[in-house]
Amino acid sequence: MACLLETPIRMSVLSEVTASSRHYVDRLFDPDPQKVLQGVIDMKNAVIGNNKQKANLIVLGAVPRLLYLLQQETSSTELKTECAVVLGSLAMGTENNVKSLLDCHIIPALLQGLLSPDLKFIEACLRCLRTIFTSPVTPEELLYTDATVIPHLMALLSRSRYTQEYICQIFSHCCKGPDHQTILFNHGAVQNIAHLLTSLSYKVRMQALKCFSVLAFENPQVSMTLVNVLVDGELLPQIFVKMLQRDKPIEMQLTSAKCLTYMCRAGAIRTDDNCIVLKTLPCLVRMCSKERLLEERVEGAETLAYLIEPDVELQRIASITDHLIAMLADYFKYPSSVSAITDIKRLDHDLKHAHELRQAAFKLYASLGANDEDIRKKIIETENMMDRIVTGLSESSVKVRLAAVRCLHSLSRSVQQLRTSFQDHAVWKPLMKVLQNAPDEILVVASSMLCNLLLEFSPSKEPILESGAVELLCGLTQSENPALRVNGIWALMHIDKIMSTHGKQIMQAVTLILEGEHNIEVKEQTLCILANIADGTTAKELIMTNDDILQKIKYYMGHSHVKLQLAAMFCISNLIWNEEEGSQERQDKLRDMGIVDILHKLSQSPDTNLCDKAKTALQQYLA
Repeated sequence: MACLLETPIRMSVLSEVTASSRHYVDRLFDPDPQKVLQGVIDMKNAVIGNNKQKANLIVLGAVPRLLYLLQQETSSTELKTECAVVLGSLAMGTENNVKSLLDCHIIPALLQGLLSPDLKFIEACLRCLRTIFTSPVTPEELLYTDATVIPHLMALLSRSRYTQEYICQIFSHCCKGPDHQTILFNHGAVQNIAHLLTSLSYKVRMQALKCFSVLAFENPQVSMTLVNVLVDGELLPQIFVKMLQRDKPIEMQLTSAKCLTYMCRAGAIRTDDNCIVLKTLPCLVRMCSKERLLEERVEGAETLAYLIEPDVELQRIASITDHLIAMLADYFKYPSSVSAITDIKRLDHDLKHAHELRQAAFKLYASLGANDEDIRKKIIETENMMDRIVTGLSESSVKVRLAAVRCLHSLSRSVQQLRTSFQDHAVWKPLMKVLQNAPDEILVVASSMLCNLLLEFSPSKEPILESGAVELLCGLTQSENPALRVNGIWALMHIDKIMSTHGKQIMQAVTLILEGEHNIEVKEQTLCILANIADGTTAKELIMTNDDILQKIKYYMGHSHVKLQLAAMFCISNLIWNEEEGSQERQDKLRDMGIVDILHKLSQSPDTNLCDKAKTALQQYLA
């Protein structure tokens, strides 16, 4: 059968399949139901904690027979329950075991089992489903294939503390992205799970909490609802705050802090609310201390990075909480001494995952330094910081490289650092290496960073241009990814002479973006690029001789989105500015195109910014 093996069994493997394993499977086919039941119970006891025995039984075809017995109407409830228990135990083995179970269509069989009136059988099916759905090889979509499954699971939540624990765990593992969030939300997940936060069972409380963290992530609809939910007369955010107090288990503190972080980022809680400033932020900083386990430090730093990313005030508070900037430096020295970790298994695990600490530290440094010059200075002055970033740029892990580039990009927003630390460490050299054959997600950030290094005042500008950057950037302007095209053009247009050598390619890329189906932000950036090109002496002519581009600027002046109208206005203002050579000819050509009529209309705009810009432009014609 297809579900038994993907490749033929080699004789060496067969020889290891013991006679006793074959004996267990043979008993499943006994005509006496009592002997079959006893056979399943004996099999259950034989496989507990024995991965070799589990693999043998799967090879010998135990799974199809167990599933057959589980679904047979003539099977007793006790037999069905024991079959579900054995299948759950087989699923707890290796990922290959889970694949074998999935190949035999175990999920539909177990979901069917949930329709039984018997609670013990339902719990056994749910326990097995939980084990299968929490495996990385199981596609989450299998939970959503049949539209009747989610409402039935919601109804089973009230049956027992075990159904509550297993179902919440299934939901939190299978809720990936807005579509899944919407399905669960529409079937009453918030109302059905909220009261479980006050359950007497710690496991139930914990799984309910995890459910809320995945439901709220980047979801304003769920987050706005959660803020107003009452449980035993208390609002959910207050319950979350109680759960992140120091006397609670670390796992509970971290997950509660995640819930509050996600609600804050989704706009449901203000960034200056006490529950964020005085509770959530300090809790996440605590998770970064070296007393915590590796995975707690990683999760704490990454969640804190996400919380403070858009808010300068939170960045300032975090930077002076518990010496966080210095504390993060320890993330690069892990494990500092082998003797500190007495558990060999833990040491082995941590050595394999140490790169996750570096990735988390880079992410948090990037968020901390996003806006404030003093914080950037503190980060760069942290021991060997620039060397660590440069090393991070060439790590084998793509995630670490991306986080290092993001960190560097954040710090490169400082004019002072561009002139000093970045030059001292010749950061541009490893950055140019990163730009060769990197995945798009790294290219987008690295090319943004290159834009900063190519600014007029940056001492790195000349050596970068001499090392082949122009060809690389021209390549980006032809990319299928609009963000990369924009960055390529941005970087190139800092230099007027580049427009004279590569102007045609750049204008072609600009045209493609303005014609394409891109979002408002990308088009706004592209029009701003045109405005900058229109500010260059020789580059002005490239626009004025390109009727296609002029028509596009005219079109965006009349667009329904004010941001795009303003960006198009910048282009026009730079082209007609009187103090520059050739302005009269440019003004005449644009008047003939009907630009002056549009400016008169825009000078009556209800948007004051747009109105002022139009009036200023009209004055250039009168001067």
